[in-house]
Amino acid sequence: MAKASRKATIVRSSAADSALAARLSREITGDVFFDPFNRGRYATDASFYQIVPFGVVVPRSIDEALRALAICHDDGRIVTPRGGGTSQCGQTVNDGIVIDFSKHLNRLISVDVANRTCVVEPGIVLDDLNRQLKKHGLWFPVDVSTASRATIGGMAGNNSCGGRSLRYGTMRDNTIAMDAALADGTLLHFGDVNAGDDGPALFRDMLALGEREAAEIAERFPKVQRRVGGYNLDALVPKNTANNMAHLLVGSEGTLAFTTQVELKLWPLIGNKVLGVCHFGSFYEAMDATQHLVRLKPIAVELVDRTMLALGRDIAMFKPIIGTAVRGDPDAVLIVEFAEEDASDNIAKLKQLGELMGELGFGWDNSQRKWGGVVEITQPALQTGIAEFRAAGLNVMMSMKQEGKPVSFIEDCAVPLPHLADYTERLTAIFAKHGTTGTMYAHASEGCLHVRPVLNLKLDKDVHAMRAIAEETFAMVRDYKGSHSGEHGDGLVRSEFHAQMFGERIVNDFAEVKRRFDPRNILNPGKIVDPPKMDDRSLFRYPPGYRIDGLQTELDWSAWPGAGGGFQGAVEMCNNNGACRKLEGGVMCPSYRATRDEKDVTRGRANTLRLAISGQLGPDALSSDAMADTLELCVSCKACRHECPTGVDMAKMKIEVLAARVKKHGLTLRDRLVGYLPHYAGLAARIAPLANARNQRPWLRRLLERTAGISAKRDLPAWRRDVFAPEAEAVGPADGREVVLFADTFNRAYERENIDAAIQVLVAGGYRVHLPKPADDGRALCCGRTFLSAGLVDHARAELDRLVATYAPFAERGVPIVGLEPSCLLTLRDELLSLRSDDAAKRVSAQALLFEEFLVSEAEAGRLQLPLHAIADKALLHGHCHQKSFGAFKPVEQILRLIPGLQVESIESSCCGMAGAFGYGADTYEVSMQMAEASLLPAVRRADAATLIVADGTSCRHQIKDGASRQAMHVARVLAMSLDSAAPRP
Repeated sequence: MAKASRKATIVRSSAADSALAARLSREITGDVFFDPFNRGRYATDASFYQIVPFGVVVPRSIDEALRALAICHDDGRIVTPRGGGTSQCGQTVNDGIVIDFSKHLNRLISVDVANRTCVVEPGIVLDDLNRQLKKHGLWFPVDVSTASRATIGGMAGNNSCGGRSLRYGTMRDNTIAMDAALADGTLLHFGDVNAGDDGPALFRDMLALGEREAAEIAERFPKVQRRVGGYNLDALVPKNTANNMAHLLVGSEGTLAFTTQVELKLWPLIGNKVLGVCHFGSFYEAMDATQHLVRLKPIAVELVDRTMLALGRDIAMFKPIIGTAVRGDPDAVLIVEFAEEDASDNIAKLKQLGELMGELGFGWDNSQRKWGGVVEITQPALQTGIAEFRAAGLNVMMSMKQEGKPVSFIEDCAVPLPHLADYTERLTAIFAKHGTTGTMYAHASEGCLHVRPVLNLKLDKDVHAMRAIAEETFAMVRDYKGSHSGEHGDGLVRSEFHAQMFGERIVNDFAEVKRRFDPRNILNPGKIVDPPKMDDRSLFRYPPGYRIDGLQTELDWSAWPGAGGGFQGAVEMCNNNGACRKLEGGVMCPSYRATRDEKDVTRGRANTLRLAISGQLGPDALSSDAMADTLELCVSCKACRHECPTGVDMAKMKIEVLAARVKKHGLTLRDRLVGYLPHYAGLAARIAPLANARNQRPWLRRLLERTAGISAKRDLPAWRRDVFAPEAEAVGPADGREVVLFADTFNRAYERENIDAAIQVLVAGGYRVHLPKPADDGRALCCGRTFLSAGLVDHARAELDRLVATYAPFAERGVPIVGLEPSCLLTLRDELLSLRSDDAAKRVSAQALLFEEFLVSEAEAGRLQLPLHAIADKALLHGHCHQKSFGAFKPVEQILRLIPGLQVESIESSCCGMAGAFGYGADTYEVSMQMAEASLLPAVRRADAATLIVADGTSCRHQIKDGASRQAMHVARVLAMSLDSAAPRP
């Protein structure tokens, strides 16, 4: 095995290892990591493997990357290049030095619009590239489902394909040339070469190998487009045109050369498209129909099976999409996409698709086997939603909250279409034989389905089942003359099966190529050539002996399996697919967007938590300083809770880490000031001028920064004496529809105008507004949010107990509980149920609504009567992260649009960066401002003075004021302004 040979030939003493680390740190200006926490974050990709690297280098330039390669070559140390780290077969894990291209080496170097080509650095992300190409009317069409985080270098390494390869081909088909260094640093241009050219000896040797082995290659290589296994030796065989040496590097998984730039073929943007969602009552019939559907020349035919549909319906962001696009209860759907230049041609294609389904015997009124038909999707927004659901297929499948998960090891075998139905039927039988079931989805048009049997790789019996399933499946694929590797490459999963698939002679040719390129076996060994066994459990994420003992948690994690009441299972939901690394769209993950560091992305944090609770980072790792550093920039935006299809809730997990740290180390002064704010708010209000002195005295700013870590660059929210403290417990018409108004700490103490405005609006609408005093007659109610942010879970529970006791009688009779501050009100829908599971808490949670949610629900029921008048032409709206996480942002837009003449524009923004106390931290201020500058503050600055700036979050309004010198308003104040307007404007 390659791994064993590496250890035999390159063994370093601790002194030599320290010397390597010191040299890299001295000669590389980018990040160089040798600590266990950072190494652990690079030990996994989206496969089930885990190999801890010796170190990690994040170079700032291509020259630095080459320098790191040279240093490692001098030392004889393995080098593994890495992009997004989303490989599903273990391509990007090894025990040497990992060189991360994704943070800095991501430039679009040049674009030739006329010839439709571009040159890029290997670390550029596909979506980022296509955003830059869009203004030229061009795109790179190898549209992999991980486009938001997959790098071009990684895609070239895997020979990625994407959903539309039926029209556009694979990565190989769209790669013109590559510049790369050999392991010894020799720089070469890999492009077209002709036999007899006086080029590098390496190229001549490769062409000679191709000529020598041409007949064997023709005999052994599968005749399917989706064949990405092994090295592309067919690129070397003699032909009438030049041989492109870049095509040998494509699919080589970083084992042959160290790519420095890639020249790509570009295509015109798709102008018009339509989707036909073909429904089938029988999975077999869906697979059999595929060979006929492709005759209509679609650009893609994508499978979604019953399992994926069912899981998708349980995911908030996908439920409405499925509800619109899917009719009845199909066993499978095929999403057929047409993209002709003329829109009328697409409509004609949809008609032909419906007719073809009828000719194949399908109808909506037929019995189950032939039940089906076509749902036509012409609306662009719904098309986008369907594409996002399909692209999230892997994560959707992995969202199962159980020990067994769909495992990737036979997931992209490709067979000729006439055999697809029989292949899937036999595959299902293989799964059943080994006591499991499987999921199937993706590229039906290419005969390449993502197939994943459900297994628990912590169990020996399931590991044995995995090998048996692999061997039987690959044997069946050979019978059909298909490919065992159709899209995701070989890595550690499939490389050992090359001998059975290609024969010993071809495998020996692979080894010859590897030796000729990399005689010292420096570049990512163990992939394609001399691999370990795919079921070597010492290489697994969950190796023998993996266990978690003695884990005590504070919150309810019972929806998941495992230790800590289910905390283990919740952490292990992260499959490393990296959706949290997206750079635009949605909110997740704002800290990563600011720093581009693996430490600061949801995936990196989840990996660190898993390693910590399983003892792989040493004792007390969960409460350590390194763990605190890992979570320092997590702003608890809860975006991952909503946008991560596997539901990794890092904000909730952070509470557990904070609680563990408080138990171990106690509270800092800053934690006390933030956590106990609800307790001292009353006193601060009474001495407001004194409490506000810090903002007026520079020396006090500096003192508080030194002693409490609160940035001197920020004004703190100003205390006021006229806090909201109503004498009456109810206002509004006695016979009005009842509503409870939750006056949170922040609005009550700092911005009572928002509460006053909300009461004005509710009373004007005819509602009876209850303002109940605490059931214990104590200080004002609080949701406990500040205590949770400090890790004081018991204090938060106590606050919520008071709140539930007060609001439970109203909830019992169905009275809505309405709040203004998203982070406070939504605590009642989230953390409350993690701290209490009794009926009273559940009823309070069920009645909790944001102010705008309540008003929209009333409007939709026909009960909202507000005499609103025009106040401005335009409102620019920023959504609070928690509003977006809980699907509560759209109601803000809806209620603002009730104001006559008001154009509402929502800012496409992630977190504002203030995030409660985060933006006030001396150590987090700069990152806070980076988050705000990503899109929010520039959008606010572009707005003219007459435009209303609307933001419901207290923190968001403060960030906008600090960063753009504009006063943002809560939606309640905007509505109150509209009520106060004397008359409609002409």
